[in-house]
Amino acid sequence: MSIRYQADADLNQSIVMAVWRQEPTIDFQSASAAGLQGLNDLEVLALAAQQERILVTHDRKTMPTHFAEFIASNQSAGVVIVSKKLSIEVVVDELILIWSVSSADEWINRIAKIPL
Repeated sequence: MSIRYQADADLNQSIVMAVWRQEPTIDFQSASAAGLQGLNDLEVLALAAQQERILVTHDRKTMPTHFAEFIASNQSAGVVIVSKKLSIEVVVDELILIWSVSSADEWINRIAKIPL
């Protein structure tokens, strides 16, 4: 199965748009399309898991702890934490690389930071 992404509410929307422009076949759902505004981390993780989407977020403070709590009793499609210090171009290249060289199964219950 191919990788599908879910943008967290805190993710720069320009990243989602830039990924779509560079690789239109990537399934990358925006936070607004998923209705994530106002949801807490565990609810966001549950929604992404239900839809088998890797969550892409800038939240490196609370998300790792909530992710560990979530996967203790649930399965996640994975989480990618993106540094706000990186350029959008670098983030887009990394997300497309992940999408093109790995499978969704490789990301189950995995958390990673970009840059890899």
